[in-house]
Amino acid sequence: MTALLARLRHPADSGAFDRRLIAPMVLGSILNPVNSSLIAVALVPIGIALGAPASETAWLVSGLYLATAVGQPVTGRLVDLYGPRPLYLVGTALVGLGGLLGALAPDIWTLVGARVLLGLGTCAGYPAAMSLVRGEAARTGRDSPEGILTLLSVSTQTIAVIGPTLGGLLIGLGGWRATFTINVPLAVACLVVGWRRLPRGIRRERSTSLAAAIDPAGIALFTLTLLALLLVLMHLSWWPLLAVVAAAGAALVAWELRAPAPFLDLRVLGGNRPLLLTFLRAFLTATVVYCLLYGFTQWLEEGRGLSASGAGLILLPIFVTGIGVAALTGRRRELRGKLLVGSASQVVLAGLMLLLGPTSPIWLIVVVAVVAGVPQGLNTLAVQNAVYRQSDPSRVASSAGLMRTFFYLGAIAASATGGLAFAHGATTPGLHVLALVMLAAAALFLVITLADRSLGRLAPREDSP
Repeated sequence: MTALLARLRHPADSGAFDRRLIAPMVLGSILNPVNSSLIAVALVPIGIALGAPASETAWLVSGLYLATAVGQPVTGRLVDLYGPRPLYLVGTALVGLGGLLGALAPDIWTLVGARVLLGLGTCAGYPAAMSLVRGEAARTGRDSPEGILTLLSVSTQTIAVIGPTLGGLLIGLGGWRATFTINVPLAVACLVVGWRRLPRGIRRERSTSLAAAIDPAGIALFTLTLLALLLVLMHLSWWPLLAVVAAAGAALVAWELRAPAPFLDLRVLGGNRPLLLTFLRAFLTATVVYCLLYGFTQWLEEGRGLSASGAGLILLPIFVTGIGVAALTGRRRELRGKLLVGSASQVVLAGLMLLLGPTSPIWLIVVVAVVAGVPQGLNTLAVQNAVYRQSDPSRVASSAGLMRTFFYLGAIAASATGGLAFAHGATTPGLHVLALVMLAAAALFLVITLADRSLGRLAPREDSP
């Protein structure tokens, strides 16, 4: 892939990042947050239209998370093997098909199938983008992609801001099916720019078969282990599945340690303690973020008595602050300070949430939202950059996919926690339970970051002349 990228024609300075790649990178990376955010405002009208209870419409969220959590590292591995172009094009085509199926779905379970297809399709965008960044760094000799990585982070955060508003507009114009139909023009745009701008794949010399190269047994065991674990996290009453998790996980470890071309190179991962800590930070970051988004939002309406529009306005400072912080700090190469400030901000955030009550003044609630934006902007970007710098260059897409898997595990863990805390409604005591969980996750994040001296050695090489 590196040799291929080196043969690209660049209209400008051959030593600069090829800006023609930015459009497909950004478009591919936002497909997942688009579909994660649009569905939030569509669940109620979908349930009414298809006669589906909340227990069934919840699978519209869970289905996409499951497909994405499993599919990200698999797709990342394929990107590492075959380059970003083929996986990007296949993935965006699946997004278009998923959008079309959702627009025509006659019942809730067909719609869930469409969401699974969307989840699988959106898996390619982020690993492909990380692979392209790594390839351009190798081609130009300039290991300074902070600006590009910041652009990816800000783009996805921006979609998180406008997603629910866009979803409401689409539903107003064309009903809930429009939130699926929008994927068709987005997929077409990705296919056009991807076909025209992404580097073409090359034929690799192989002494082994395709099956041996991609390790289907390892992928199957990984999928089974993760699927069973995610189902337990989403439905705690399904705890007997933990036996499946243990058995499949043990089989996965045994197989990967002796596979000639393992899907998960456990020897490399086991020897890369800094990367494993970064994956843990991704999990903890998502746990805090989604406890806030799932719990704080519901409490604003039920516990504090705000209208839906009022709650939406309260959330706006979170995303605006997060985008501002990411934009201001994104080009700074140092990561440890960002992670320390981000984790300390999470601790402060959890403490402030413990002060909230049904009569809390609006100014205090706004302060909570503003503080929440600081780690939103710092942690996500710093974790992304750490994965880029800590991973094996030949497996950067696989590592990026695994990071996203840990992130979605945190999101699902937060969702399960919220279900327990708000079992009898989004009350203030329930919010305080979520705040304590957030405090524990933030404190662990802070401790492992303080202890992780390897972060101080992640400054990239100076740009080559």
